[in-house]
Amino acid sequence: MKKRILNEMQTNELVDAYAQIGMLQYSALDDGKISKYNRLYDEKRKIEEEMKARPGDERRALMVLYGYPNMQVRLNAATAALAVEPQAARRLLEEIYASGWPPQAYDAGMRLSSLDDGTFKPK
Repeated sequence: MKKRILNEMQTNELVDAYAQIGMLQYSALDDGKISKYNRLYDEKRKIEEEMKARPGDERRALMVLYGYPNMQVRLNAATAALAVEPQAARRLLEEIYASGWPPQAYDAGMRLSSLDDGTFKPK
């Protein structure tokens, strides 16, 4: 992905970059390239932090990705939106978990368990 200055990007550009990162993460997991996945995770977090810092917390914009065809993109979007739209995000995590699609279903299940037992508190 081309290096861009996040605070100069429009919200829709951040959402597009976020989706692209999710697709690359999916491929990295599928290929067993964990270091690449981790690097992409860091890029994803930077976008989330930029969106959170904007007036009104623009992480809600990630909800447009809830219907995205890639499971990793949906998982990332739901997890990021938990702090701002918890009910809708939780429903999507439950759908991903129920799908049984590895490894995203496992991640969604762990996230739900962590929410339920209080070890994960969305910020």
